[in-house]
Amino acid sequence: MSLFSSIINNPIGLKPHQPLIILQSSSAQTCYPILRSLISNFRPTTQTLLFCFLHPPSSLINVDEAPNVIAFDFTERIPGYDDPWCGPQDEILARINSVPPGSLNVIIDSVDTLTSDLGSTPKTYKFIRTLLGLITTRSEPSILTLHVQHSPLLELLTQTSLSPTLIHLTAHPPAIITHIASAYLTHPPPVGPADKFWSIFIPFSERIHESERLVYGPEGNGTSAGAWVGKGTREFVVEVLVRGGGKRGVERTVEGWKGDVPCDLQALGSLKSIWTRRKTEEARPDPTQNVSFNLNLTLSQERSRAQVPLPYAHEGNPVTTTGAILYDPDSADDIDDDDPDEDLDI
Repeated sequence: MSLFSSIINNPIGLKPHQPLIILQSSSAQTCYPILRSLISNFRPTTQTLLFCFLHPPSSLINVDEAPNVIAFDFTERIPGYDDPWCGPQDEILARINSVPPGSLNVIIDSVDTLTSDLGSTPKTYKFIRTLLGLITTRSEPSILTLHVQHSPLLELLTQTSLSPTLIHLTAHPPAIITHIASAYLTHPPPVGPADKFWSIFIPFSERIHESERLVYGPEGNGTSAGAWVGKGTREFVVEVLVRGGGKRGVERTVEGWKGDVPCDLQALGSLKSIWTRRKTEEARPDPTQNVSFNLNLTLSQERSRAQVPLPYAHEGNPVTTTGAILYDPDSADDIDDDDPDEDLDI
């Protein structure tokens, strides 16, 4: 089972335990399908609290099929429109503290909207730090799941000072992989070299305007919901980062999402062209084959060739003498050994 599949299928059973999961969307690609799948895969015996600030609970869960999920709708509570309006912090903390001992999953569907309601990034960070403290001090493994877009708050949430362990899932449009494969001739691992791919993919994906250009430009699909591959089926690319879960400290992979389940990148229909193109390049005929003469050397010929001395007199020998100008005058030169300035007191 891949790393991404193990996270989706049993997030609370990972070893070591990961109490913080961050789902990152962008204007070019949403990861709400992953959030819906996570909620549905939480154990029925585990209490789940869903706090909705951007989308109504009905868009994320089916209440009849998720009896273990308690949803709280804050979408209609807007500062400046509700009189009087009070922040949701105290209510959220009270709901969490009221849950009996045991495993608990807390989900916030839009940290960006929460930040807008609170009016301050530091205030939101302080509140989330308090939430994570309640999660990590429970007697049974518990998880805090946050959905966020690229923002100054995201940089704070991914710091080790907040949580030494972290699961960070970032959704990307498949067009990024296609563009890197065609423009940089680099395929994602394990097909291509991992170091080269990540050195291109990470800075490129962090430039949000590049993703928006690929999605909303003349050749893009014009939507952040993912690429269409069939009736009712969309797919996208997911960057998976797990910190503190392996011997190397940080493990990073790139995998796919198709419909409602994770999958391998090569299973994405929107990326089929890059794999076909690579197979065509690998299958190109050898120009030394099918010719009327032999262009290859035998082992004995290669050894004899290596023993031939190079035609340079001083090849491989360092110069040990200092430079000097040697001049041999001929008969037409007027050579005077006397010093013309000997009468001067210099």
